Amino acid sequence: MNTETAYRHIAVIDIGKTNAKVVVLNAGTGAEIAAVRTANSVLKSGPYPHYDTDGLWDFIISALKGFVRAPGFDAISITTHGASAVMLSADGSLAMPVLDYEHGYPQAIQNAYSQLRPKFAETFSPGLSVGLNVGAQIHYMKNTFPADFAHVATILTYPQYWAFRLTGVASNEVTSLGCHTDLWNPTTQSYSSLVDALGIRGLMAPIRSAFDALGPVLPALAADMGLTKPVPVYCGIHDSNASLLPHLVENEAPFAVVSTGTWVISFSVGGDLDHLDPARDTLANVDAFGRTVPSARFMGGREFEILAAEIGTASSDAVEAAIEAVIERGLMLLPNVVEGSGPFPGRRRRWIADHAASNAERLAAVSLYLALMTEACLGLIGAKGPIFVEGPFAINHAYLKALSALTNSDVIALAGSTGTSQGAALLTGIRPATTTENSPVRAELAGLTRYRQAWRDALIA
Repeated sequence: MNTETAYRHIAVIDIGKTNAKVVVLNAGTGAEIAAVRTANSVLKSGPYPHYDTDGLWDFIISALKGFVRAPGFDAISITTHGASAVMLSADGSLAMPVLDYEHGYPQAIQNAYSQLRPKFAETFSPGLSVGLNVGAQIHYMKNTFPADFAHVATILTYPQYWAFRLTGVASNEVTSLGCHTDLWNPTTQSYSSLVDALGIRGLMAPIRSAFDALGPVLPALAADMGLTKPVPVYCGIHDSNASLLPHLVENEAPFAVVSTGTWVISFSVGGDLDHLDPARDTLANVDAFGRTVPSARFMGGREFEILAAEIGTASSDAVEAAIEAVIERGLMLLPNVVEGSGPFPGRRRRWIADHAASNAERLAAVSLYLALMTEACLGLIGAKGPIFVEGPFAINHAYLKALSALTNSDVIALAGSTGTSQGAALLTGIRPATTTENSPVRAELAGLTRYRQAWRDALIA
């Protein structure tokens, strides 16, 4: 990675909504040289569903201890999913469990919050379902569990909670504050009016740059891990913005990035905020440099998992080979498999012309569905230029071909990594590795224009 630091190896704590991992990256090449993974469990006990932070902490420390011996690491960086905040007591322990953002609230609570939350023009944060707006989570916890909330001394964004556990330094950071929390005004680059409406301004930890080294690993913890020298811990970054960061460093705008995982998040780098539609899950993200980036999303990774489990298996070659037959037949899936978000909210999934379809044909139709949803997201944010696809969908050739044909754009697959760990490693001051990009996918599919129109007509109907 053409490092400007003395670091040889970077350890990255990478907590996604579904899975968590700790990896070690070679600072010179960006290659992942060691990794351990675990499921990110949600516990149903207690006042509400919440993340198993104790289990994650044990996993993180165990992984880091193992990596101290081999391959070793010189710095630690952190990235996590968004839509989470942490309530700390004065002694640094959790005042309340870390709420699972998929937990829904009573209608009366939702109604009260809708009266409090700022307008889209202030925050560029759409009103989302369940706890996807962090402000809604804080409002719920404060009003439903007032005795517990009275013990809250500090509120942290989620990557920074893990940095706090490692260093004792409490902070917040703008990529997590700026991802549909309702708490951030990207235009003024300051907290939104909601922070005062909730009465939490005095509880918010100081804002630090994602690139800041907050401090070394705490002495007692370092001794327990077996560290023989101070290891700096960097502030951390929201995972989608971690994926975006290498592209910001390497490419000239305009271009689009489609980051795929549990969520499929599309970024229009070089775009403006003038045409965003809050009713269709578009928003402004805030990048690591504090700049706004038009974005749109749907829960495509979760949808694929659900559909693949229902349909069964087929080889990738068979799925790709089935695309043209699926287009000709008009076999299609309409949104939404996971309801409550995305460019077509309020719709329930429906198959068309799926009688006696094979597994390969159904999975090809799923790839077309995911490409159509991605195209809709890119259109909503005015994306221009080449499209970089990273994460699991980067190895779905049927999806890549369909996305290229739908957008009439070069689609560049960045397979092998979600990009989140590599992006988080860049916070330490190293530079992105020079890599050989895959050849751009540029495809045409006979009948796809007609298929897309039929899909959109069925949505309206």
